[in-house]
Amino acid sequence: MIDYRYILNKKFFKWCSILSTIITLSTTFYIYTYPSAYPARCSWYNAAQDGNDVDVNGLDHMSRALYYTKRYLKDVYKHNVLGVVPSKGDEDGGPQDIHMIAFGDPQIKGIWPSTDYNTRLDIYGNDHYLGHIVSVMEQRLRPSHVAVLGDLFSSQWISDSEFYNRSSRYLTRLFHRDTTWLKDLKELEHDDNGLYKIDWMTWGQSLNRKCEEEKPWNLEFGYSDVHSWDPEKEDYLFINVTGNHDIGYSGDTTYQHLARYNQVFGKDNYWIEYDRDTDHPWRIVVLNSLLLEGPALQPEFLDVTWEFLTQLAERNFEGNTILLTHVPFYKEEGLCSDGPNFEYYPEDHASEPYKSKLLRSQNHLSEKVTNEVLNLVFHNKKPGIILTGHDHEGCKTIYNKNFDDDTWTASKEAKSDLAVQEITVRAMMGEFDGNTGLLTGHFDRDQGDWEFHFKLCPFMVQHVWWVAKIFLIVTVLLWSITFFM
Repeated sequence: MIDYRYILNKKFFKWCSILSTIITLSTTFYIYTYPSAYPARCSWYNAAQDGNDVDVNGLDHMSRALYYTKRYLKDVYKHNVLGVVPSKGDEDGGPQDIHMIAFGDPQIKGIWPSTDYNTRLDIYGNDHYLGHIVSVMEQRLRPSHVAVLGDLFSSQWISDSEFYNRSSRYLTRLFHRDTTWLKDLKELEHDDNGLYKIDWMTWGQSLNRKCEEEKPWNLEFGYSDVHSWDPEKEDYLFINVTGNHDIGYSGDTTYQHLARYNQVFGKDNYWIEYDRDTDHPWRIVVLNSLLLEGPALQPEFLDVTWEFLTQLAERNFEGNTILLTHVPFYKEEGLCSDGPNFEYYPEDHASEPYKSKLLRSQNHLSEKVTNEVLNLVFHNKKPGIILTGHDHEGCKTIYNKNFDDDTWTASKEAKSDLAVQEITVRAMMGEFDGNTGLLTGHFDRDQGDWEFHFKLCPFMVQHVWWVAKIFLIVTVLLWSITFFM
């Protein structure tokens, strides 16, 4: 006797398997090729190519869809099949272009013994979602520099061992780094239970000894022509900037916060000068903007940051500057999502009375500090660009210098002989569409300066990445059931 119920059930599972396979293939194809949906925005700046895109406004819906589909598949073939290496822009015999990827505020969260399994899975998936973006963009773009603009973690109020755990996750899951050295570090610095514990007192004593010397302090702020911290293993320079969720605002930052950050991620203030003795010098300036103003818990940290800026200006560097920092510069309300806002601990802060009246949080640097910093960084009156984080929505602003009183004013357009663009890079978190910032520097021989161009390449909310991964598992299960029925 024919079992029609069995046949119908098998057909049902077969059609479910086919549908699930289609969803899996399409979503997986997209998440690994998504930059091809925005080929111009997700490629290094090229004046000739970027200025010749087709105007689709006059096309009907079908023609427009056909155009975008052909453009998408053509770019997929170019980058994922042919594996075309991005041009370095030196065809005319000039210096190679600067190719920097910038990520804003990943803010990875922690897992505690009380954390439920759903949250653990969400955190695990978020790590790999962010790591997927990094992998896809690195493979496509082959950058010369990769910068994360602060807030690597979601909270500065964590123990040393949790700081170590998140650092390990951050370096391996997001940026696929070799962390053998990190494991060796824990062997050197740990508590009685074998957990990482920073010897912040020794670190602080060393810092204070240097700061007791007559100025200029020998704090070794500068580097020259560094293209990788570990050339044998890495073919680009990996830069991390301090964020408020990494070390705290100045009213919170302790020796413990700053010592462990320096030990794992390196200096919080430094410059790297490139090609100084040529006709095309340029530099990267990494600035810890959390320790510029107070009142601060440890005022000596502010002294160190201002000493860094003073020494930077005294370099008499003649090239262009890329400034990387976390907190955006001062601007009036309405220019960006975040307006000026400063909060201070109350005078009667009972839980932590030693923080009374100290700086608790800030959206921007103050107007006074903004003017002082920009005058020191762009002391040579050469154009440059600023990349910041902090404001998750992202923003583009231009700072115009008034030479009569040495002040800078933010606006949406250039109004001065010295105008410096500030890009607040939109967050790479899933709820903000998983963005990657692309900064291209190209040397203009006619002007004798580097020109900087910034683009933002979006992925999509994290749910699409989850759908691709979940449906892969569902598809395997459905075909297994269909096969064994």
